[in-house]
This record gives sequence, C-alpha cells and structure tokens, in this order.
Amino acid sequence: MEGILFAAGEPVDLKRICLALDLDRDTAETVLRQLGDGYAFERRGIRLIRMEDSYQLCSAPEYADVIRKAFEVRKPAKLSQPALEVLAIIAYYQPTTRAYVDQVRGVDSAYTVGLLLERGLIEECGRLQVPGRPILYRTTKNFLRSFHLSSLEDLPEIPGMEAEGQMRLAPDGSVTDETGSADGTGGQAPAAENE
Repeated sequence: MEGILFAAGEPVDLKRICLALDLDRDTAETVLRQLGDGYAFERRGIRLIRMEDSYQLCSAPEYADVIRKAFEVRKPAKLSQPALEVLAIIAYYQPTTRAYVDQVRGVDSAYTVGLLLERGLIEECGRLQVPGRPILYRTTKNFLRSFHLSSLEDLPEIPGMEAEGQMRLAPDGSVTDETGSADGTGGQAPAAENE
C-alpha cells in the first residue's frame, strides 16, 4: 500500500487500492489509518492525507521550510483577495457558473476564474442545461490539499450564509435575488474586475 501511494505521486482512489491489493474497504481504511498514524507518531518526514475517497503521501508540514530550502523553491505566490473571493463562492455554492460568481461579487471574474483554473484549484464540471449552456465550476482535489481539507464537509460554516442565500441560481439557470431581479443585478451589469 505504501509503495502504491509513493509511486503514484498523486491522490489514489480507495477503490483502486482495494482492487490492487484484493482488500475490502474496511480493511484498506484500517491499514491506511495505521500507516498515517505511524508517520505522525514517529514524526516522519512524510504524512498520509485523505481527500474524500482518495489518499496521498505528502511531506510533513512542519518540515516545509527545510524542504523548500533543499530544493531552493520559493513559496508559491499567495492568492489575491479577488481570487480568494471567487474560490470561496465556488467552494460553497458548487457547482456554479461564472455568471453566478460575477453576480455575488458584483464584478467580472473572468480573469480570476482563469487563474484558478491554471492553478488547478477549480475545474469545469459540465454545463448548465439552459440556453447558452454556461460552464459549471467546482473545486478540485488540489483545492482540498492546498487548504488542508479532507472533504468539502470540512469547510467552516459562514455566519449568515442562509441570509446571504437570497442570491442564487434559479432552476431555469437565471440568477435571482431578494429584489426579484431576474439577473440579480437590479438592472446593473457587473463592473470590470481590477486585478
């Protein structure tokens, strides 16, 4: 199991592990838990992380500075405030369209959506079945890994999210808000985003 995870270098689905090792799910999860606990208990340089139904070996977070220094890798560029906003909207309302993101933010988010796609934090996941068939976006396993989440259920609750839920995608694909405006803008177009 350790060899499979090491050789993969990316998240490995639990079903694939079970199939390869001819194990049932419960046994595989027990072995993976023991493996992960062993790494943590012995303060090894690697950790086993779980992302939904996949597992991956990664370096231990407490050794990040040493590892960066060893490879002379600079810290990755931090996400800008607009990028974090777009990512949060997609994470909490996924799958969602860019039009919905634009509506919630009040600005055009095309550049930021493209940036998040390039970084592998979001991905296309189909099209909405309405005229124009806008692309739907969702977060990726890379998003879970980057934010140290096992699954989307680990996202913190946002206070007042229900109250802010007035702006949403209607079943017909239009964005509505508490004013009843069909596009949620009250007749105003989103401003251009300034990154």
